[in-house]
Amino acid sequence: MGEMSSFQLGVIGALFLSVASSVSIVICNKALMSNLGFPFATTLTSWHLMVTFCTLHAAQRFNLFENKSIDMKTVMLFGILNGVSIGLLNLSLGFNSIGFYQMTKLAIIPFTVLLETVFLKKQFSQKIRLSLFVLLVGVGIASITDLQLNLVGTILSLLAIITTCVGQILTNTIQKRLNVSSTQLLYQSAPFQAAILFVSGPLVDQCLTKQNVFAYKYSPIVLAFIILSCVISVSVNFSTFLVIGKTSPVTYQVLGHLKTCLVLGFGYTLLHDPFTDRNIIGILIAIFGMGLYSYFCTQENKKKQADPLASQMKDKDATPFLAMEKEGHEVKKSDKDSLV
Repeated sequence: MGEMSSFQLGVIGALFLSVASSVSIVICNKALMSNLGFPFATTLTSWHLMVTFCTLHAAQRFNLFENKSIDMKTVMLFGILNGVSIGLLNLSLGFNSIGFYQMTKLAIIPFTVLLETVFLKKQFSQKIRLSLFVLLVGVGIASITDLQLNLVGTILSLLAIITTCVGQILTNTIQKRLNVSSTQLLYQSAPFQAAILFVSGPLVDQCLTKQNVFAYKYSPIVLAFIILSCVISVSVNFSTFLVIGKTSPVTYQVLGHLKTCLVLGFGYTLLHDPFTDRNIIGILIAIFGMGLYSYFCTQENKKKQADPLASQMKDKDATPFLAMEKEGHEVKKSDKDSLV
């Protein structure tokens, strides 16, 4: 029981760190890109990953965590896939309207459920599906404003959805099957993610903004915000791997939509963004959906603990926010909340 309580406290801490760091970096990046005119999101992401790797390397040298060797081919393909996913999400944001981009983000949850059902043989109860549906409806009402379609943008969005879902499923699967922690996996894969974005980032950003990141005039205030963004990104990247490893890709996406609601709220209170009754209604519905998701998952976990034999026969995705079973070891063209 003590070990289970310790694990649950660790999960709660991981969820809190993920929400706090993600909301913080969205506000920082929005000020950097919207107010200070630094639009190079993909290049900024490559810097985030390089700083993350350097920080973890220093921590490893000071023996703050133990490095564990992972098959080079596996970690290389995993890192490249995640780097490509980030680049495609940025391109999707650049080639689509805000509404269609939000639809792309919403589509990640059902597509993840589909992939896990087909390939990993996971079973999702009707109650879990209902709670996810309520959540998606709420986020859609709160965030989607228009749905302008174009062929290139649609293809990019589909590719972004596929690579994001596969990357997050692999994040969870690798940690569990290879018995590696989130820190160990992030440490080994970050250089490959950073490398592919460092090479492609300036090209992607020039395609989207018609500006050259190397010709940009960096003022002291811009440099200060870039440094702050990179520092926060260490927590964002670490907590992403930590949450997916301890919970599931679907729970991480649910948490991501909670961040969207919080970003809308903070944007209204701190940055004075426009806020309507529709936003408020959508956020309330989304929060209700997240509450249902957590409640139903908690109930299913209790049933699993009461009947462990049945839980082995049916592998359901029951990963609530505040009561999870122990399964593993561990930027609107101005709103870059998913491009971290």
